[in-house]
Amino acid sequence: MHEMGIAAQIVEAAGAALPPEDKDARVETIHLKIGRMAGVVKEYLTFCMEIAAKNTPLEGACVNIDEIPVNVRCRDCGLEWEPPGQGPFICPRCQSLNAEILSGNELNVVSMDVAD
Repeated sequence: MHEMGIAAQIVEAAGAALPPEDKDARVETIHLKIGRMAGVVKEYLTFCMEIAAKNTPLEGACVNIDEIPVNVRCRDCGLEWEPPGQGPFICPRCQSLNAEILSGNELNVVSMDVAD
């Protein structure tokens, strides 16, 4: 379950982003954007965040995950589309397999809500 490693990295990055002078800072919500092709199971990540956040400023924080759809562009005809599955990506216009992924692989910490 690679979600535990991802959760640990998120907790580390979020903790490093908090002001060092505010020793009592507590994160209430962490906002993530995760692409459909990132290979992350949202429920597993949320569970792993609970474990990884123990005894840190993120303990008890709500994890808000926005899923980013997959968008693909055909390099041959230029058509952009949102495929229903995860490849191979066949252009619905020209049947080419020469496609590039524009979005859907992201895994980003967007923001945090810190308690006053």
